[in-house]
Amino acid sequence: MNKKHLLTITLLFPLTTWGETSICFGTTSYGSLSNGVKLPSEGKNFVSYSVMAGLAGRTYVHSEVRNIVVSAYKDLETDQPTKVYKYAETGLKEGGQFKPHKTHQNGLSVDFMTPAKDKNGKSVHLPTNPLNKLGYDIEFDANDHYDGMYIDYEAIAAHIVALHKQAKEHGHDLWRVIFDPKLQPNLYKTKYARYLKENIQFSKKRSWVRHDEHYHVDFAIPCK
Repeated sequence: MNKKHLLTITLLFPLTTWGETSICFGTTSYGSLSNGVKLPSEGKNFVSYSVMAGLAGRTYVHSEVRNIVVSAYKDLETDQPTKVYKYAETGLKEGGQFKPHKTHQNGLSVDFMTPAKDKNGKSVHLPTNPLNKLGYDIEFDANDHYDGMYIDYEAIAAHIVALHKQAKEHGHDLWRVIFDPKLQPNLYKTKYARYLKENIQFSKKRSWVRHDEHYHVDFAIPCK
């Protein structure tokens, strides 16, 4: 980890939290977590999907995942300075079953809301509120459109690349990214196409939910 990211994370978190090291057990679909830490509710270019969900304890992750996610957002301030991002469900402080998700059990899974842009090309957040199940009920149409917003593939690709680079810098990796297989080809039309093809494993099977309004990232960090 370089000094820039260490300073960023230290400022975002008290020293007592920064000193915690998480331990994950089992798998994303059958596991648990010790010393889970919360993602920050907001930063310069990102926000949480729900303050209430955060208070309810649904935004805990492995400490290494937290460090990677925060550092990736920091990188995006330079790489994509006009883009804004929003993360969604992660997991519980001690892991375990995390309804309605089938995974998210050992602190290594994070959902990220799909970045969008308005008709003028401005980066905007998808709405996340109780009326749309905190964003999970959003469905984009065949033209990648929803309520005046369009999927921002450039922002998605940049974020996944940033996550992978930071995972490697921290001595880890990404296991997989789950995003609607029918939409994945659009990521390869961005300037990040070559990097994605060479480094990122996208799930090719359609999941039990579509994964168009969010993309799910599993981090490859050793567990007991």
